[in-house]
Amino acid sequence: MVAPSAPGKVTGRAPAIKLWLTTATTSLGNHSDRLNAINIFPVPDGDTGTNLYSTVAAAAAALQDENHDDLGAYLSVAATAAMENARGNSGTLVAVILAALAESLEGVDRLTAQTLALALDRATVKAWAALSEPVAGTMLSVLDSTATTVRSVAAGLDESGQSLKIALEDMVSAAVEAVRETESQLQALQAAHVVDSGGVGLLLLLDALRAAVLGEELDPDLLAGLSGYNVDHPHIHQVGDPVEGYEVMCSIDLSALDAATLRYELDRAGDSVIMSAVKTLDEEAQLYRWRVHVHVADKELALAAIDKVGTAENLIISDLCTHESA
Repeated sequence: MVAPSAPGKVTGRAPAIKLWLTTATTSLGNHSDRLNAINIFPVPDGDTGTNLYSTVAAAAAALQDENHDDLGAYLSVAATAAMENARGNSGTLVAVILAALAESLEGVDRLTAQTLALALDRATVKAWAALSEPVAGTMLSVLDSTATTVRSVAAGLDESGQSLKIALEDMVSAAVEAVRETESQLQALQAAHVVDSGGVGLLLLLDALRAAVLGEELDPDLLAGLSGYNVDHPHIHQVGDPVEGYEVMCSIDLSALDAATLRYELDRAGDSVIMSAVKTLDEEAQLYRWRVHVHVADKELALAAIDKVGTAENLIISDLCTHESA
């Protein structure tokens, strides 16, 4: 566990962001096996913990030599690294969330209850929009509930450190409850008696933010009582038929129109389509760098659709059953 640098001191400044992602990387690494074990949605491929750890670790590593007062600029570096190295549905969504936080906090040098609320609201909009077919009972629901709670709480608070403490603590409490509710929101989770793996991963990320900003430790009892989360529970994703198909991920430079065309073709070819802009390359020409994710039965269909509109970079093709590169 990464110990906070200033125990008990509330700081919403940039150094807390570096500590947040470093702490989150450690936390996700510690919990990756159990996150993999309960990963059954959207496909039971048992890699959510691994993907989240890899993605957040890339974000944290990108900040090691960075020094910004602007929270948005600082987070933008982390978000770009996360997006370019995003793995799986969960990793890609976390990268989208980091990018949205960066956009909202541009020009902000200190986190407050109010700026946190605005950032979480933006993250919710961006994350839901990134998926072609967003589903409740997932990381999205946890993010949505969290943002709603913080928005409501922040409306009655001032911009003090104590108010930020209240908002962060309520944020984590809301996330815990939202994670518990995922079990009843998705039939696959209810049948397996587990909560959503991606939702738990987001909860760990949010608790790491709370700990880093408040100068506190991670909550050791955060996940107590979550369905399927005891270490003696089985690896749920190993029950049932093997997953067939491929996960295709890449980065690509496209205009907004070409990106819409690619999303349409990928929706036809497979499912679990996620597309989000990494950064703006040419605002006037509406040219952006995108991170693309899709599950397909035939990887050649996805590759053909990608090749039709541009050149794929950071291309990763994995067998959903074995996780080996295809």
